[in-house]
Amino acid sequence: MQIIEVTDLAVRSAVIRLRRQGSALQFVLYPMIHMAKPTFYAAVAKRLRTADIVVAEGVGGAGGGKHSVLVGALTLSYTVLRFNRRAQLVRQDIDYQALGVPVVRPDVTADEFAAGWRRIPLAFRLTMWAVLPLVLITRLFGGTRAIWSHSMETNDLPLTHQEEEDNDLPEALEAAFLGSRDERLVAALCRLHEQRGDDPIEVAVVYGAGHTPAIVHGLIQRYGYRPRAADWLTIADL
Repeated sequence: MQIIEVTDLAVRSAVIRLRRQGSALQFVLYPMIHMAKPTFYAAVAKRLRTADIVVAEGVGGAGGGKHSVLVGALTLSYTVLRFNRRAQLVRQDIDYQALGVPVVRPDVTADEFAAGWRRIPLAFRLTMWAVLPLVLITRLFGGTRAIWSHSMETNDLPLTHQEEEDNDLPEALEAAFLGSRDERLVAALCRLHEQRGDDPIEVAVVYGAGHTPAIVHGLIQRYGYRPRAADWLTIADL
């Protein structure tokens, strides 16, 4: 299943609709990235206004200064793109309060995210800090081909043996960025199914593209929801 597609013409996100036999509720997944053309976020926001419930990503909660440098650096790694005039991208700016739709936020708090980061082996943390300046330079001065390489693609296809080796990351790293957050997200969606599964409502799930495989597999395994339809929204033209 293709989630984020990069072609010679455009970068696109697949809007995936999940249905289950015997349930009136539908989940609609919006795989997101942090920076895109303004038209992409406008198109997502327009669709969200027709949903009955929105489940949105967002590490939140107050915390101390220990995590502020980390969160600031990770944010800077993509927001720097707004200074790249060739890219003409903006940061995700969807105003959820203005949608007129109930919003559920099951993500971890900033303190919990920072605690997960501290469990990552020191060698990997140092490597990520060392690579960050190169990422910033590429995104600040690079052309569209450098920014939108095929490494930006996200899919749910089986990995080759070499790809499995390349993605052999510490469990703590996966848990900090995906694992524990995926568990909370899927648990929140399961609660919505249990509470509202018989209601003819649409639950929009607005989360980073990297979380999409866990959502799909979690809902398939627990309740039998499966992708039944999909269409594309353009993130950026190339």
